[in-house]
Amino acid sequence: MARSHFINSLDVGSGSIKILAIEKRKGNLEPEFLNLIRVPSAGLRKGTVINIDQVSDSIQSAIEEFQSSYGRKIKPVIVNISGSHIFSTPSRGVIAVSRADQKISQEDIERALQAAQTFSLPSNKEVLDVIAKEFIIDGEKGIKEPLGMKGIRLEVEILALCGFSPYVKNLTNSVLNAGLHIQDIFVSPLASSKAVLTPKQKELGVALLDIGAGTTGLAVFEEGDLIQAAIFPIGSGHITNDIAIGLRCDIDTAERIKLEYGSCFLRGGRKKEKIRKIGKDEPLVFSLKMLGKIIEARVSEIFRLTNKELKKIGRQGKLPAGIVLTGGGAKLPKIKELARKELKLPCKIGYPKGIAGLEQDPSLAVVAGLALNGLEPEHEYPIFGEKFGTKIKKIFRIFNP
Repeated sequence: MARSHFINSLDVGSGSIKILAIEKRKGNLEPEFLNLIRVPSAGLRKGTVINIDQVSDSIQSAIEEFQSSYGRKIKPVIVNISGSHIFSTPSRGVIAVSRADQKISQEDIERALQAAQTFSLPSNKEVLDVIAKEFIIDGEKGIKEPLGMKGIRLEVEILALCGFSPYVKNLTNSVLNAGLHIQDIFVSPLASSKAVLTPKQKELGVALLDIGAGTTGLAVFEEGDLIQAAIFPIGSGHITNDIAIGLRCDIDTAERIKLEYGSCFLRGGRKKEKIRKIGKDEPLVFSLKMLGKIIEARVSEIFRLTNKELKKIGRQGKLPAGIVLTGGGAKLPKIKELARKELKLPCKIGYPKGIAGLEQDPSLAVVAGLALNGLEPEHEYPIFGEKFGTKIKKIFRIFNP
């Protein structure tokens, strides 16, 4: 009988909770879609947990709906973490090769990775993930897999992703309190990049921008390596808030207007549109030009923050594969055109790939990427239970495109 590998992923977002189940059968090139549930979330603001009980209740609602429609219990989940508290920092570790024959062992690699983590961090911050960018053997750069090679001195250059410890614990406690076990945790834009970007894009140089409800995640790749990651505390939910304020309507009406009439470029002129308020008798009159102005202002702010991050690493307007927009905010009409104008880069919308039968929806990029990461060999065995909530497992992996 063919061996199957089942994976469950959990996307804890400011706007919704999503649970995805996939199955990878031996001999199949791609995993198959099994089930997807999304429910509204509560207790999160700008990607971070502000009320553990509310988040746990939201996750439990998703679990109940998932198991009711699927008929199978949820296995340990791979979860995302987001929020502007997350930051990346480069570091380098150096060790002497231990064996007399100068052959580099797995133990040497692990010691080098540990040495790279000796940089100073405040007591309330912790390392979430360590991405090995390249190894250097006796001054020879650009080595991706040093195991078995010979040398005297082994160096490794890493990009460490760090976060605010209390926020990390709030997230893990929310998931554990909902009755789930955690298998692993990934930073949201890295999860999205797994599902959306191609190896060629990562090799040429590309930026992924995941526009969620409460945050926007950025991941920049070059020569196959992650070179920058950041999360901005602005998302598509802020556009809805701006519409509610600008048009003097309630949030539900503002969301409906955004979805039905929204565009990232100024439209119309004198043209007026009427829409009946949800739960109200009197109509709301607004101009498409005014609506476009409100939306463009907020989306342009997201792109200005993106340019600021790209400028830090000298890649502003200098990524051959351009920028890939994903997340729910990527569905806004004309957002590609505005991105090209503001970022001076080619732009396309990114849809999750690599899961047979999964709908082509940019808002599923994170939950799909989490599931695909779960298929990596390192995730086949370790499962973490109740004790997992106190400290995230440190992951040492080479981020292959």
